[in-house]
Amino acid sequence: MSRSDAIDFLLLSAIWGASFLFMRVAVPEFGPFALIGLRSGLAALCLWPLLLARGRETGWGPVRTHLRELTVVGVVNALIPFTLFAYAALSLTAGFTALINASTPLWTALVGVLWLRSGLSRAQWCGLALGVLGMVILTWGKVDFKPGGSGLAVVAGLIATLAYGISTHYTKRKLAAVSPLGVAAGSQITGALMLLPLAVIYWPAASPSLKAWIAAILLAVLATAFALILYFRLISRVGGQKASTVTFLIPVFAIGWGAALLGEGVTGPMLAGGAVVLLGTALTLGILRLPGTNREDLGKAAQKL
Repeated sequence: MSRSDAIDFLLLSAIWGASFLFMRVAVPEFGPFALIGLRSGLAALCLWPLLLARGRETGWGPVRTHLRELTVVGVVNALIPFTLFAYAALSLTAGFTALINASTPLWTALVGVLWLRSGLSRAQWCGLALGVLGMVILTWGKVDFKPGGSGLAVVAGLIATLAYGISTHYTKRKLAAVSPLGVAAGSQITGALMLLPLAVIYWPAASPSLKAWIAAILLAVLATAFALILYFRLISRVGGQKASTVTFLIPVFAIGWGAALLGEGVTGPMLAGGAVVLLGTALTLGILRLPGTNREDLGKAAQKL
């Protein structure tokens, strides 16, 4: 990885880590539906001109042809996970929510096994088991469904990561002919259109503060539109598997941002559970391997996720 790619990698990790901070600041005043409607809408406005600039053949043409499939992705990759994570941010810290998000590759692998009957290597099965163990440690004592408890927030975060896993496989199967920029722009546009009625209905009666507006705009423009562009550029330079390792630094930055700017605490179970989840994710993605595992076979299995 070149120096410029490493800078992009760290910048992307910091921005996506900050996205959980932005949600924590904005969602109490906007509410989940209004915030995510704003997020997808502004992100779509930023991405659409870039898509038009590519012309019909490689830009908006494939998006128009695959509008139905992009609508599905808009639901499972934007509307559902964005809204659920915004809801979770009402009661969970930025770092805790980011650690739940880090389990996305585990859910992606599980969806592949159950839905597509994809084969997994021994290391990947171990990774899944470790990931489940890590989530148990991470959420131990948090799953409280009594009034004022955070149980529903934890469940919302887990369903959001499951939605990301479904979206990953659906996109690979149905949208191979659409560019990554097209998928990003198309899904944000369709997601924003579907969220529009809910955003209008649940728009806050009291005008959000300037701080909440700044956080919402940064979430949409910086942590969604710009971050997606940065991510796709990184994929084109270093490949999808290396780019996916950004997963490991996002929680680090999220915890750091939350502690430095919001005074959020870090607990022992949070660190222990997060470490086990990240270890499981590394095995599932093929970044780490068990002794005696063939690297080539492991790489082939990881590419199926």
